[in-house]
Amino acid sequence: MDHDDMEEEYASMSKLLQEFTNIPTIDKAWTFESESEDASTAMFLISQTDLLSNKRRKSILSTHISRKIGSSVSFHWDPFPIEMTGVSAIVPSPSGSKLLLVRNSEGEHSSACFEIWGPSQLKKVFPVPCSIHGPVYTDGWLEGISWNSNETFIAYVAEAPDLPKPTFNTFGLKKEDHNSWKGQGDWEEDWGETYPGKKQPAIFVIDVNSGEIRGVAVTGAGRELCVGQVVWAPPLDGKQQHLVFVGWWPSDTRKFGIKYCYNRPCSLYAVEAPSFESDSITSRSDAATDSLIIELTHSINSAFFPRFSPDGKSLVFLSAKTSVDSGAHSATQSLHKIEWPSNGKLGPLTVADVVPVIMCPEDGCFPGLYCTSLLCNPWLSDGHTMVLSSAWGSVQTILSVNILSGDVSQITPDNSRSSWDVLAVGSDSVISVCSSPISIPEIKYGSLLGKWRWWDVSSPIQCSDKVSCLLASQQFDILSIPVRDFSENLAKGACRPFEAIYVSSRHRKSSESPDPLVVFLHGGPHIVSLASFSKSLAFLSSLGYSLLIVNYRGSLGFGEEALQSLPGNIGSQDVRDVLTALDAVIDKGLADPSKIFVLGGSHGGFLTTHLIGQAPEKFAAAATRNPLCNIPLLFGTSDIPDWCFTEVFGSERRPAFTESPFAEHLDLFYSKSPIAHVSKVKTPTIFLLGARDMRLPMCNGIQYARALRERGVETKVIVFPNDEHSIDRPQSDYESYLNIGMWFNKHCK
Repeated sequence: MDHDDMEEEYASMSKLLQEFTNIPTIDKAWTFESESEDASTAMFLISQTDLLSNKRRKSILSTHISRKIGSSVSFHWDPFPIEMTGVSAIVPSPSGSKLLLVRNSEGEHSSACFEIWGPSQLKKVFPVPCSIHGPVYTDGWLEGISWNSNETFIAYVAEAPDLPKPTFNTFGLKKEDHNSWKGQGDWEEDWGETYPGKKQPAIFVIDVNSGEIRGVAVTGAGRELCVGQVVWAPPLDGKQQHLVFVGWWPSDTRKFGIKYCYNRPCSLYAVEAPSFESDSITSRSDAATDSLIIELTHSINSAFFPRFSPDGKSLVFLSAKTSVDSGAHSATQSLHKIEWPSNGKLGPLTVADVVPVIMCPEDGCFPGLYCTSLLCNPWLSDGHTMVLSSAWGSVQTILSVNILSGDVSQITPDNSRSSWDVLAVGSDSVISVCSSPISIPEIKYGSLLGKWRWWDVSSPIQCSDKVSCLLASQQFDILSIPVRDFSENLAKGACRPFEAIYVSSRHRKSSESPDPLVVFLHGGPHIVSLASFSKSLAFLSSLGYSLLIVNYRGSLGFGEEALQSLPGNIGSQDVRDVLTALDAVIDKGLADPSKIFVLGGSHGGFLTTHLIGQAPEKFAAAATRNPLCNIPLLFGTSDIPDWCFTEVFGSERRPAFTESPFAEHLDLFYSKSPIAHVSKVKTPTIFLLGARDMRLPMCNGIQYARALRERGVETKVIVFPNDEHSIDRPQSDYESYLNIGMWFNKHCK
């Protein structure tokens, strides 16, 4: 291809990718009941990529919902959305009469600003001085922003004020004046990937009338306890107010990365809410009340996402105890509850099981809980049934859970192969979003009328006619792949078939040769690729590629035995599963063996670089984003070095973590690494690397890319200087997939 042709292809591909990039995304929704039984309102938070500003612009769009029970539901949308410029979090009050907007700032004098809005106007504005706290946590994991029941106070999590730093002047004295400067002070670790510079989250409460802020200094915890997910508890004895929160304890020697890591031990704690009756000065950094924390879940080593039942009698929470016990960063979850004491006496409480861990699900049966979030208000009108989203094999579904009986029901349509995500729950209704690999997100409205009934409703999410036409020309299926070459030592659940999502053209005739195939591999390894819409993968399929999205054993959604079969077998079992899935589609005539490409990031990049080394003749080209290529190098540079011990040795034989591994540890780390097979690689490979990646620092990919160049393998490396592990800044993600598309086209014979 000459230069002019390449420029033309680049321009054409860039324009197409932009059409996919422009598709909006529904992030959240809230419902507000009205006095009329057949009407309500809803508010949607929508984000849309703005490539020129390199931001995702967020807006609010409201709708009036009209219901005719048993017959129809219609959404009447406002004509235009309202942009939420600079807004970090949106939190309606319990009654829906007030709306909190949080704006984090990067200024020298103010760290955040709280805005309280009423139905028709801005009521209060409270800038928060940096001396009180740093930015408010709004990331969805440590985040906890909670109104109390009478809507007079808001509890939240924010970065604690920095520790005092030494002051020096020209005489070396510790005296602060106009000729002095601040020293650096002691080094403090942060909480790893996505939390650079965030060292100590703390709990604060703001009075929404006066703007007064009180910190909650939890006595006995020191600065080491990492706190998050704070919620108000029902008043004890009708008056005593407590806050319930999640606390993570770091190891004795260091802080490990916490984001996406469910294997960090954590408990639920209660602390008495600060009193605002005495005088205080909000500008003082030491304006905090000391309260003794009470551990509520001493009998279980993992407890998070606390939610109180509407009557205040039950505290329900998720647990990742299997993840903590095994060391796997994510695993099958369980649901538990504790009875909130009515006598005002708090202490260690009895933890009851609601939904247990599922080890080996039977065919078509509930595989266990795999939730990434819970709604703030997940309850139906009976007060004891909660609604949540969970992976079920390769799809996400919506479940109802009765916390009294433990019964779990799938409430989405039985014949749906799409993925569903609950956005908001009304009294006996659900607003959700539904999508598939070949369909953009659509809003669905569900109502409990004896049984669940679902309606398609008008949606604010639109795509261009070109994208719509391209998606309409695609089809997908979820393939069941039998396990091949398994050992006799595997548990029953690990011998059951795994799944792969296959996306292809619906217009290809059987007599025609198959389209080139891209094998896509998710990271983790303990996450799952869902049958939902992905702009990036839809873009690749629109270029004429079929997709094989493999959920190898170890993925979420298939039971705990299948998941736990992978630790100790990375680089072998997962590689075999991918090759087994690939051979299955080749044997069915769905792929041309000469036109196979492979793409993956993180652990998917680990698999990508393993595959081009272990099966060097199999792939025409490869692309990898922030890959793991050399485990010994990862061990000394990652925020989660303990991952190496768990995934290389396995939970049953992993040695105790140490910062100074023995030579035999490093030998095994190396033997499990893709770089051990680098001498066999022939496949042209492109690397996309984030320079601020703390999970898989880019030195890992750079070393492997240099090793390929050393051996004469065609290699391209693109580094994004301001990106972390996910490479999700709009311009970076755009440029990443544009180059992947060009790279695959270049090597498509």
